[in-house]
Amino acid sequence: MRVFTILGPSQSGKSTLATALANLDSAEGKRQEVAGVAALQPFSFMGEDWAAIDIAGGADNLAQAGPALAASDAAVLCVPADAGAAVLSAPYLRKLEEAGIPAFIFVNRMDQAADRVAEIVAALQAYCSHNIILRQVPIREDGQVVGAVDLISERAWQYREGEPSALIELPVAMYAREQEARTELLEALADFDDTLLEELIEDQKVMADEAYEVATKVLQHNDLIPALMGSAVHKNGVMRLMKSLRHEAPDVGAALERLSKDAKVVAVGCMADLVKHLGKTVMVRALDGSVGNGASVGGAALGSLTGVGSTANASLTPGDMGQAVKSDHLNMGFAYARDGAAPLPDWAQPRPSTFRRVITPVNERDDARLSGALERLAEIDPALGVGQDEASGQVLLNLQGPLHMRRVKQALKDEFGVEVEEGVVPPALRETIRKPVQVQYRHRKQSGGAGQFADVVIEVKPLPRGSGFVFEETVKGGAVPKNYIPSVEAGAREALAQGLNGHPVVDICVTLKDGKHHSVDSSDFAFRTAGKNAVREALSEAGAVLLQPIMRVHIHVPSVFTGGLVPVVSGMKGQILGFEAEDGVAGWDVFETLLPMSAQDDLCNTLASATRGTGWFSTDFDHYEEARRADFAEA
Repeated sequence: MRVFTILGPSQSGKSTLATALANLDSAEGKRQEVAGVAALQPFSFMGEDWAAIDIAGGADNLAQAGPALAASDAAVLCVPADAGAAVLSAPYLRKLEEAGIPAFIFVNRMDQAADRVAEIVAALQAYCSHNIILRQVPIREDGQVVGAVDLISERAWQYREGEPSALIELPVAMYAREQEARTELLEALADFDDTLLEELIEDQKVMADEAYEVATKVLQHNDLIPALMGSAVHKNGVMRLMKSLRHEAPDVGAALERLSKDAKVVAVGCMADLVKHLGKTVMVRALDGSVGNGASVGGAALGSLTGVGSTANASLTPGDMGQAVKSDHLNMGFAYARDGAAPLPDWAQPRPSTFRRVITPVNERDDARLSGALERLAEIDPALGVGQDEASGQVLLNLQGPLHMRRVKQALKDEFGVEVEEGVVPPALRETIRKPVQVQYRHRKQSGGAGQFADVVIEVKPLPRGSGFVFEETVKGGAVPKNYIPSVEAGAREALAQGLNGHPVVDICVTLKDGKHHSVDSSDFAFRTAGKNAVREALSEAGAVLLQPIMRVHIHVPSVFTGGLVPVVSGMKGQILGFEAEDGVAGWDVFETLLPMSAQDDLCNTLASATRGTGWFSTDFDHYEEARRADFAEA
């Protein structure tokens, strides 16, 4: 079986293209939806088994593309026939270049194109380091695209509604344009083939078979990205794309070579889902050797394995895909040797999940079930991060965006019967003081028998931002015995765990300067209590200052949107540090800013709007700074 991934922006016609390809030569295979974000479309073409992995569009779903590409022989980027929409394809072009996988571009809906195809390709080229070359030019009548000319074979094809295109004579009016475009194509191919270069220099005629051979070599080496065109809904140009995949895309050996760096990979987990009555299912592709029921993969025996397409048996040969159940050691996003597993390369990992939400079950009785359900979901969703919010103690989810959150909530309800409510993450505020304060506190308690006595003199003073907590002692003459000093420190730490406003106190120095003890009534507990209450009194006298966490944010964005981020960040009270072109990525900038953590969720939503869903960001804690109390009145 040969496998390719179809990806592209939302509403570009990916699913329609997958269906059209599947119907070219046989009845459509059974399309298998996976977790609502991907679908596996097996089919047969000219006696060979194929499978298309269709990745849903949208930034929230791009996390699923990495494992799918890792298991594929090639990729098809489906783009709209609109030069102005080329930027929407920028994240997908970037992912393909990071993967280093052979890829075709299919310009879809050419019947509705208002722009010249050369303009569309030029707009895409701005976001691609590889040279994109036209393999076809359109034939137009009365401004409408009615066919295409293949630039290698120099054959002209007229589109027919719902049927294979008809071979026609090359229109006389197209001859000059076809020759110009073919020369550009051959010159691009000649950069990677000396024989072809010599023929062009000597003005020799290049035969179609030779050009196809060079085009195949160039594609498999990932030197260029060819662009084809058509309309999937009318089945125009689909046959040419499928034949190009069949003749030019590499076999399963290329995927094996890409992944077998440190160990011999036998299979890769590329898709996963939770299926009622079956549990976790993982779609694997065999890359080397036979993979079947009971075979050792990833250091354990496989459970039940069912092939897809015509490979319905339980043993997969290299290239075949199968669905594994009762194999809990398998997960999406891993390459498997016989005796171990390794995560897929960095390029196959999801972008940072920076959209944060706390969730609580609607019914309290579901609290225990929720943790188990989230653990199961995290096994099939590599972009889902599960933790606990330190301020509220609630379950904290890190996600790709609002649509990802909606999908997780729906899965919890449908698969586990757990309904949850979501909320914003409480601000992770801290407190400190501005001025030093010295207090004396005496703890005395007598209730019969041994009493409690401890007397301490402490000074509390502010420290520079980021200093944390420092404890010092300058006691002289044994006023406080050495063995009780750690108890005073423990009491101070306990007091600082929750300040006057309920937040931890930081950037503060507590100095034990003097005190008194009693030979009978003093104890560790007494001095701990004295230390805690003394610090609390000092904080009350000094007055609390609220601190908010400031994050260093790196926003990755197509350069056309960079200027528009300035008012966005300024409106969130962020400090702009600058921006520069991103190394090794065509058409992208990295915009760096300091932003309050409380604005992170707003940034997710606003960035999606400001960049048409193409931008993303990563964050690292930078420092705490004073915040206005009014900003966190609800906290």
